[in-house]
Amino acid sequence: MLKKERHEKIIKAVNSKGIITTQELMQILEVSDMTIRRDLEELNTSGKLIRIHGGAQSVTYSIDIELSHTQKQVIHMEEKLAIARYAANLIQDHDTIYLGPGTTIELMASMIRSKPDFILTNSLPVFETLKDRFEKQLILCGGTYRNHTGCFVGTITNEQLGQFNLNAAFISCNGISNENISTSSLEEGKAQAIALKHSQQRYLLADHSKFNRQDLYNYYSLYNIDEAISDPSLSEELAERYSIYTKIQKAETDN
Repeated sequence: MLKKERHEKIIKAVNSKGIITTQELMQILEVSDMTIRRDLEELNTSGKLIRIHGGAQSVTYSIDIELSHTQKQVIHMEEKLAIARYAANLIQDHDTIYLGPGTTIELMASMIRSKPDFILTNSLPVFETLKDRFEKQLILCGGTYRNHTGCFVGTITNEQLGQFNLNAAFISCNGISNENISTSSLEEGKAQAIALKHSQQRYLLADHSKFNRQDLYNYYSLYNIDEAISDPSLSEELAERYSIYTKIQKAETDN
């Protein structure tokens, strides 16, 4: 069987099942484990599927269950710390900034050493992190509270976010697939999109696991992000692929 034909069969099988194992593909195609692994790596690099441990996932496969805020706090911690450290150093004295919801941005908030004129957020954990150090500069946008991620969303939140002109906005996401930035909550995505619209500089904080991944709601285009900040575990192939949409910066982890 020619490689092109094999790749077509793999893509068809992955798209049909959503997630498929290496063993299943070996049985379908009657080829070796090494051949399947090599094919999956090539298809992952080209963006045709998402390589996962033990198999592959369709690029259109949605994340049905969003991890809780507590669960997200312990995943990819070293990578998130590196991203947070890099992003915090981008903030200058007298900046006006927006910090969105997300555990990486919470870490970033704890590392801010400059003196921004004000910090706008709809994330309660971010607010709690900053309230003692930035009492007079900190603004929390209220609204409907979303307990799963600890942020405020809805009409009231969006109206407040739309009133500010910002130097920079820092946001996170659940998935990045081609030019689409996605999350599980339509309302949470809308709020971040409004803050981004009113910002001069737009930064996306996303560890390597978010790339080639898709969640329910596409809320912003990677084309309109000035810089996507990830970690060294993001492969060179993926960094090169996504650099056609925006600048990709890999923050260094501590050794």
